[in-house]
Amino acid sequence: MEIPRELIHRLPKTDLHIHLDGSLRPSTLLELGETCHVEMPFTSPEGIRTYLSKAAAGDLKHYLSVFDLTLSVMQSEETLRRLAYELAVDAARENVRYMEVRFSPILHERNGLTWSKIVQAVLDGLREAEDRYVIRTGVILCGIRTMTPAMSLQLADTTVSFKDNGVVGFDLAGAEKDYPAKDHLEAFYRIRNSNVSSTVHAGEDFGPPSIHQAIHYCGAHRIGHGTLLWQDRDLMNYVNDHRIPLEMCLTSNVQIGVAPNIREHPFRLYFEAGLRVTLNTDNRLISDTTMTAELDLACRNFHLSVYDLRGILINGFKSAFLPHREKVTLLRSAIDDMDRLFEEYFPGSYRRLRSFI
Repeated sequence: MEIPRELIHRLPKTDLHIHLDGSLRPSTLLELGETCHVEMPFTSPEGIRTYLSKAAAGDLKHYLSVFDLTLSVMQSEETLRRLAYELAVDAARENVRYMEVRFSPILHERNGLTWSKIVQAVLDGLREAEDRYVIRTGVILCGIRTMTPAMSLQLADTTVSFKDNGVVGFDLAGAEKDYPAKDHLEAFYRIRNSNVSSTVHAGEDFGPPSIHQAIHYCGAHRIGHGTLLWQDRDLMNYVNDHRIPLEMCLTSNVQIGVAPNIREHPFRLYFEAGLRVTLNTDNRLISDTTMTAELDLACRNFHLSVYDLRGILINGFKSAFLPHREKVTLLRSAIDDMDRLFEEYFPGSYRRLRSFI
């Protein structure tokens, strides 16, 4: 059964790996460039896409360099609140029911904002969207590998201070090569001992040793990307056995060259092996993508059945950093809606599955 893109758009979805500073609307970026007196190397939304497709391609270093442009206009409470709101609205309009937005307060303090004000501005924008649309959100604060472990520890403390006010997890992002996660152990110790969830960017531009550190040193509950996990089958089995979710991002992985093309991306290998794989956007602007586009890309290139798609969507809800009871309620509602839509599009040929484990 070929899966129509329209159906993918209507299905309830999650997005667990999305960066605020990589997910601005093109029109908003242009507007803010004028307001903030920042010279932009483009003059139209089409120009943005052309520029980013070239500037962000090749490797992770090029990809990360583009963030200097977006961050230049993200230095006020008003702007952060607006961008968070717009991101949640755009996600809700394609039926993303749950989204975890990640960013690092370190990168938004150029004009003297405190981290608390930065975090609160983002939370306020997300909550405004939740009040108006059918979406639930959480925030993940990011330490950065290339910055000092002391800075990561301070961010961990900020994460803990907001744990009951919308911040659901802690992450370590940035270039992996030559910047090991184990240098930031104290921050992750603080996070674990405060009963906060964590994820780590690993296996994106460095191999299994990076994933190993994320899990066995830092105690990560999820892995951001994990694309190169296949290079260590023993570790891959461990990730599978312990149901550690992978936050996979197809378009950005191909964009930076960690997968040579979409058909050679290891996503299908992981899915068939039974790993808890999730699909995510990473950066809606920089990778010119949406959740609908990522799922459609997977369906077309990996020949997914409706039952495969259902399982991947369920993985997303099961992997959310939410209290268990709330997660189960959200998941059951999503499954009911999925099954209803599948029956609508495939009458007589789709059958509901009794188990969603």
